[in-house]
Amino acid sequence: MNADDIESIAIHPAIGVARVGNAKDAYFLAPEVIGKTPKDTDGFRDGHGHLKRQVARFRVYATLKSGEVREITAAEANINWRVEVANLKAGWYDFQHAMDLPPDQVFEPPKRNANFNGDDRERLSIRPSARHISGASQTSAPFDDGTFFGKPVYLGELRTDDQGRLLFFGGHGKSEPLVPGTAPTTFANNDGWHDDTCDGPVRATVTIGDKDIEARPAHVIVAPPNFGPGLFGVVTMDDVVRDLFIGLGTLPHPGKTSFSKDIWPIFDRMTGHQWVCDGILLLAGQGTPLDARDPEIIAQMGDPSDASAAYRQAVFNLFRNSKTEELKHAGLPPFYGDTYGDRYPNGDLVNPAREDLFLTKTQYQHLENWANGDFEADWAGIPAIPDFGDIPAADQPRELDRAALHECLGGPFHPGIELTWPMRLASMWDPDQPYRLRPLPEGVPVRQDYGTTLSREQALAWDGPWGPTGAGSLTRWMGVPWQTDEASCNSGLVYTPSLYLSSPSFWGARVPNQVLPIEAYNIATTPDLAPLQVQRHFSNRRFWLRDLQGTGYAARINNMVHKWWMTGLVEAHTPPEGIGLPETCYVETGRSPTFTKGDPSLRLAKGVVALQSQEDKAVGPLGAQPAEDAVEEQTFERLGRGEV
Repeated sequence: MNADDIESIAIHPAIGVARVGNAKDAYFLAPEVIGKTPKDTDGFRDGHGHLKRQVARFRVYATLKSGEVREITAAEANINWRVEVANLKAGWYDFQHAMDLPPDQVFEPPKRNANFNGDDRERLSIRPSARHISGASQTSAPFDDGTFFGKPVYLGELRTDDQGRLLFFGGHGKSEPLVPGTAPTTFANNDGWHDDTCDGPVRATVTIGDKDIEARPAHVIVAPPNFGPGLFGVVTMDDVVRDLFIGLGTLPHPGKTSFSKDIWPIFDRMTGHQWVCDGILLLAGQGTPLDARDPEIIAQMGDPSDASAAYRQAVFNLFRNSKTEELKHAGLPPFYGDTYGDRYPNGDLVNPAREDLFLTKTQYQHLENWANGDFEADWAGIPAIPDFGDIPAADQPRELDRAALHECLGGPFHPGIELTWPMRLASMWDPDQPYRLRPLPEGVPVRQDYGTTLSREQALAWDGPWGPTGAGSLTRWMGVPWQTDEASCNSGLVYTPSLYLSSPSFWGARVPNQVLPIEAYNIATTPDLAPLQVQRHFSNRRFWLRDLQGTGYAARINNMVHKWWMTGLVEAHTPPEGIGLPETCYVETGRSPTFTKGDPSLRLAKGVVALQSQEDKAVGPLGAQPAEDAVEEQTFERLGRGEV
């Protein structure tokens, strides 16, 4: 490649997403194709049962003066990567709710750890030195010289692959209080606590021959684990930012609605939530009129003729109106919204309509077109997800940008899992580059002090905290520590147990609510099991946090801080054909043996199932268990009367 032929160079993805994991060395790469499930040859855990880190990989692309787009690797250039990250949560402001609500609905949040002032205040912010790396198959010094009140905190490290692409490794999911023994008390604003998530700019200087070219910078965030790999939000972060860019004119307004690209994915992602919320199992799961994996339902959905008009209109009427945002609690999509539970001092709800989630305006417009029969009937089967190498080079940069945000949830932002509400603000973004943030100058620290409280006017200013971004800008308004937020946000089963359905859900695709345990799946797939028993065990959904529940909320969030990696992942399994189960089932796997060993109820269920076996064999007494099921003692947690 000749340097004189280059028009511009940019790093992609524009925002890369890494995730914490407590495995020492094992890792897997973040998905680089929209809708792709991260893959690793031996799963998402190491041999000790620890969760692997998700690693964000960054590439450099050149746009040539001819219009051609090509990736640049270490084979043809020297790429000097430079990364700054920080964790600014403890020194930032409380999360209360999104601050882009109408002015009368926004409370000014106070500072977190408000009793720390002066020099002590800066000691709340974990700001390691920048790191540089270049060449193929290299490893940098770790980001471990940032401190929390003098204690070093490891935030990750840099490596390069064999082509000189950047690999960003985040932290190990370790969260601790300043004073040992301090227990967390709330979902997002635990004073005295820190965790090891972070974010910051990614820069690169590309040297070809004797010419140095500075690439357009990117950004990396380190998020909590993905406990539902392969499942996605009905509203993704990609949907949120695309809606913003379309409204700003940065991206063209979509043309005619495509059933396969614009409509079916909405329903398919909703159907996917049957594996993480049993209320949604009854609304959009297998056998329902909204089952987006049922060929007959798909045919009806994809039919633009008058024959399906009444069905389409009836489905459309179930959705909340994203144009007017009128109050409609019992509607679709079945998820909580940005203001759930937020109240004024007099007890009135801050914004009742936003207690539940809306589709983006772009999604809703497509849905309205679909209801009216104004769409392309282009269904050709469930779309195949391509391999990254099969995508034309000119399309790879945008695929990387979108795939990273497609994996992130687009709501509710209370505050969220990976990122929160400022992502829908124009002030965050380069006005000429969709998906690319406006960066602070290299080396300039992110401002943390905007006064005793943060006003809405300050928060939304073009040059305010959600304007130009630097190290720590994006993750500082997330929950601290992240574990307490994830253990706090569940489904209607927890918040309003009198409801018929255990929905809405908060963040089921990343933090499951109710799941199909591997034990139930194994029983349901027992050879020759009666069909009714197959369905009964298939429908046996259990509370995902059941092993951490303890004696109540305080115990649950504290247990999550220490035992988060011992919970199960909801992973894809392929059941035998012909037994009435979906082609792919997402099953809770990998729970710590500490939680599962010696379960007498499971042994009883297996004993009863054995009675239905069609094989000619005697069933011994319940106590005659196979050797692998024999236990010396029950090791699962037991609570006494009055403890729950």
